[in-house]
Amino acid sequence: MLSDEALYQRMLGGDLGAFDLLFQRYERHLLGFIRGQLDDSADAEDVLHEAFLAVLRSRASAGEAACFKAWLFQVARNQCRNRRRTGQRKQRALETVGRTPPEPAVDAAVALEAHQASAAVRQAVTRLPGTLAELYQLRAAGLSYQQIAEVLEVPLGTVKSRMHELVGRLREEVHSWTAG
Repeated sequence: MLSDEALYQRMLGGDLGAFDLLFQRYERHLLGFIRGQLDDSADAEDVLHEAFLAVLRSRASAGEAACFKAWLFQVARNQCRNRRRTGQRKQRALETVGRTPPEPAVDAAVALEAHQASAAVRQAVTRLPGTLAELYQLRAAGLSYQQIAEVLEVPLGTVKSRMHELVGRLREEVHSWTAG
């Protein structure tokens, strides 16, 4: 029987059968852990799959996955945190919306502004250099800064500084687009 770490290395080499074995080994235990972290069973199932997708996408070296099980549970824990944060933001937004019903005329104006801002962002993203466009796409896909650092194989500080540059450029582009 191969160790988790050996299966992980085989998976990194492209052996999807090794991935399947790891999934079978940990699906039940990891789902139990995730259900303990989240209130919703559907969210728990989603996070389970997100965690295994993160493992599948990982580009970690052998040293970074010295203990596969610990690393897998860390990935799942981070996914749970992200899910809770997202849920809290949605709840606050719903509570805010529920308090003050918007006026129809204001709704149309807000929708138009949102559409214009969205168009401005899309235009600005097309003008970004490759590294910043890739960073934008990864962040828009929901990856954390740490996950982006792992995907791009750069230090976390580099991701943070690039993100700062990205936000600044987008702010300038959108401002100049909406002002002009």
